[in-house]
Amino acid sequence: MKQLTVYGAGLAGCEAAWQAAKRGIAVRLVEMKPNKKTPAHHADGFAELVCSNSLRSDSVTNAVGLLKEELRRLGSLIMEAADATRVAAGSALAVDREQFSAYISEKIRSCPLITVEEREADRIDDAEVSVIATGPLTSDAMADFIARDLGCAGLHFFDAAAPIVDFSTVNMDVAYFASRYNKGDADYLNCPMTREQYDAFYDALITAEEAQLKEFDRDSQKDLKVFEGCMPIEVMARRGRDTLRFGPMKPVGLCDPRTGKEAYAVVQLRRENEAGTMFNLVGFQTHLTFPEQRRVFRLIPGLENAEFLRYGVMHRNTYLASPGLLTPTYAMKNRPDVFFAGQMTGVEGYVESAGSGFVAGVNAAKRAAETGETVFPEETMLGAMAAYVSRGGMGEFVPMNANFGIIKPLQTRVKGGKAARNERLAERSLEILSAVEI
Repeated sequence: MKQLTVYGAGLAGCEAAWQAAKRGIAVRLVEMKPNKKTPAHHADGFAELVCSNSLRSDSVTNAVGLLKEELRRLGSLIMEAADATRVAAGSALAVDREQFSAYISEKIRSCPLITVEEREADRIDDAEVSVIATGPLTSDAMADFIARDLGCAGLHFFDAAAPIVDFSTVNMDVAYFASRYNKGDADYLNCPMTREQYDAFYDALITAEEAQLKEFDRDSQKDLKVFEGCMPIEVMARRGRDTLRFGPMKPVGLCDPRTGKEAYAVVQLRRENEAGTMFNLVGFQTHLTFPEQRRVFRLIPGLENAEFLRYGVMHRNTYLASPGLLTPTYAMKNRPDVFFAGQMTGVEGYVESAGSGFVAGVNAAKRAAETGETVFPEETMLGAMAAYVSRGGMGEFVPMNANFGIIKPLQTRVKGGKAARNERLAERSLEILSAVEI
């Protein structure tokens, strides 16, 4: 039996290590924190959530909700932690990020088959089975090794995180709690705007000063590649004056209980921790300088005196040109003892990263024990993501969230529209998953 080493203790790495250990394989987990951190990381624990604290929809008729349910049924550590540390967020699954990280860190460190090594890795051992899950902010030394010694072409795009405010500093004479269309509990904090307030905010936003990306290599500031799901609010705003009103600031379905009317635009804030003392600005990922964030975001009604507990930040994400390089088990085609997992494979999102870690961890354990492999069916979301990563789609390969467009289509037409179709896709997925031997 070969030594199994997992590099990186993010969501994908922790899931991979946990799944291998559950199958009786001794695992070394190499993590450079707390000795060294990337510009996006602040805490010492494992599985740190560096952007939003939301894992998005929890409904199985939503693609990422289906992926969550698949992982729950298969015994995912990440989903166990998320369910144990969830905070109120309507129909979405959001977590207390500190409790979430602490839960996973304790599980990993207390597992007798997992040995944690706190050091920066700059290469892997050719004699071992490896899972490289060093993340979209892989250290320069490891990135050089991956590109040079493993022959993996690298691409990059830019990702951004939203600011967090102290709830006690929000003006509740203006802001109010509600959920869109009154679905679920009134867990979101809403800051309504008149047209005049929106215009003033918009003009300030698109002319505000952006921070310089001194830490990262880039071709030029104007040529930044930004993943659509984490696009900075100021970049989105420049697409047109009403773009935000049809995006993160849309007022539809949000009636102010004091007036019974919809506002011209609404900024929503989501609970950041279980105690409800911190809220993040939903969809307000940003690359503005810290003083500009304070100036511009305090133009939002209700946030005029808000204290910012964390400002938004932007950082580079690196991912591989995975089609043709990786198999549907996330192993390298020409080096089957080397697996990749997480965002660097081209999956995008917390749950998607955990899903890739699950598949890689199961198969790395099988590779170490020489017991074959498990390729998840493309009718499942886990299998559909693995197939997309290994084959790609039409045109240029880009990071992809879980979605029903990549899953194997139904053979027969379903009446009732998109919702009925998605429900049937979810039912089929879970039926097929129950027969998969892992």
